[in-house]
Amino acid sequence: MKLDGFGVFVKDMAAMIRFYRDVLGFEIKEPEDTSNVYLEKDGTLFLFYGRQDFEQMTGRGFGYAEGVNGHFEIALSVENFDAVDRTFDEIVSKGGRPVMPPTTEPWGQRTCYIADPEGNLVEIGSFVK
Repeated sequence: MKLDGFGVFVKDMAAMIRFYRDVLGFEIKEPEDTSNVYLEKDGTLFLFYGRQDFEQMTGRGFGYAEGVNGHFEIALSVENFDAVDRTFDEIVSKGGRPVMPPTTEPWGQRTCYIADPEGNLVEIGSFVK
């Protein structure tokens, strides 16, 4: 098997589209009232599924985490340590919720975390000083 992509089950599609498009710079062309977003980001399939639509399709209900949650992270890389700091500041200034400020970790990565509107963790990091 080969990893093709991943999906996020979304409660408020409009808020998530605005955040990923306007704050993180994803090229999302679907309107904010869509039920599913299907896009490729840097060679990886990235999907937003409306929770209700997915439950209707599968014929069952699911439990969802509320608030900032640690079920998974979406990891984004930038060119270097300075870009980690700049990107964190820019995202927070546009409404991203800070979770962990830029920190240089013992394994040599400068990394930080923000949360998207539904509490999913987004990491921004680089291994390049």
